[in-house]
Amino acid sequence: MRNDQFGYEMTVSSPVAAQAWDRMVLAFLAHAASTPEHLGMVLKEAPDFAMAHAVKGMFFLMLGRRELMETAQEAYSAALAGAQRITPNEREMGYVRGLCAWLAGRPSETIHEMEAILARWPEDAMAMKISHATRFILGDGKGMRASVEAVLPAYDAKHPARGYLFGCHAFTLEETGEYSRAETAGRLGLSLSPDDAWGLHAMAHVFDMTGNARAGLSWLDGREHAWAHCNNFRYHVWWHKALMHLDQGEIDVVFDLYDTEIRSDRTDDFRDISNGSALLMRLELEGINVGDRWEELADISERRTEDACLVFADLHYLMALIGGERTEAVKRMMARLQRDARTTTADEMKARLATPGLSAATGLEAFGEGDYKTAFLNLGRARRSMQLAGGSHAQRDVFERLTIDSAIRGGFLDDAEVILQERLTQRAGRLDAYASARFDLIAESKGDWKQAGRLPAE
Repeated sequence: MRNDQFGYEMTVSSPVAAQAWDRMVLAFLAHAASTPEHLGMVLKEAPDFAMAHAVKGMFFLMLGRRELMETAQEAYSAALAGAQRITPNEREMGYVRGLCAWLAGRPSETIHEMEAILARWPEDAMAMKISHATRFILGDGKGMRASVEAVLPAYDAKHPARGYLFGCHAFTLEETGEYSRAETAGRLGLSLSPDDAWGLHAMAHVFDMTGNARAGLSWLDGREHAWAHCNNFRYHVWWHKALMHLDQGEIDVVFDLYDTEIRSDRTDDFRDISNGSALLMRLELEGINVGDRWEELADISERRTEDACLVFADLHYLMALIGGERTEAVKRMMARLQRDARTTTADEMKARLATPGLSAATGLEAFGEGDYKTAFLNLGRARRSMQLAGGSHAQRDVFERLTIDSAIRGGFLDDAEVILQERLTQRAGRLDAYASARFDLIAESKGDWKQAGRLPAE
């Protein structure tokens, strides 16, 4: 038996495995590309370590790919087999039960298992991050914050993961609207853990939500080392930088970042597809020709029409198919979404296909066909529950923009104005370039309608 870096007992005897586990945990917290390498070493040195197999399975499930469900199931089987040979302690079995719950379609129970671990072993930063990540997938911003704040007192100045915890706290503060506190927590976290890409990215969110793109660019410039070591999460940080340049009207820079960083590797991870699709859609909403960039996203998305793992992923695959004008693939995907939405299921993710998934998808399809009335009615129906699709405010903003633009194009000017005002309130009352342009467009349109006698003069 050995203790991990937080002082908790692990059922491993190999010092190499114990050291690799500690490195893996910190790498996971930093979104480092080296995480699988360290986990591989753990399993090589301690093949019966049930907790390591369970964590491996949960990592695969977080990737949101249908074909990896079987791989995650194999990890669960390996965890059970290992547990027969070396009996795990109660903390370790919590991870095994967490994987079992997610495989059964109940990630909320996975969160429950992680929170049960944290109640007894609050310094277990792996359980903290898995709870945080799973809640993020489920769109539970308030729960993310409550979870982190419950363990904050346990992370003293000597805790190896203290900086990463502050990074998580910064993100939860931003997602719950406390932007000033989020900035403070983010800066503190990075001072302790300079490689914390999640904390740095939380700061990018603050600048986005407070309409301060120029300050955000100044913040990110020179800090590339904080995300250069990352797995595909680095593409997402570059995406944030591209959004800031878009807000500044620096379109050439946006395209350069898209081509050389965001989609340079043509990966097929759903998070990378969502980065690309959301950015191209934002550009097109501004009337900017994106060339043939939809094509490679649509090629990948055509192979994902039956995935049905995450609503967030499905909606971005659909967006890419619409952008790439893959009419038949759009029809296939819509048929599957309608089928799944009608199916009674205990799978928590599939249950979200009806609300907000199907309404949002129907709105996207209608927008692509130029039927803006139908697009607005469906996107408007979905928007109150879009958080259930997962992701962040910044990621879901593309659907908010589509809703607003559908309303304007469909003649629902008052509705568009109301949504813009709600968006402005959420963003600390700060106008970004998008909102400013839409308020002007609505004012101009109403003026035109008045002149035409369609609205009464004030």
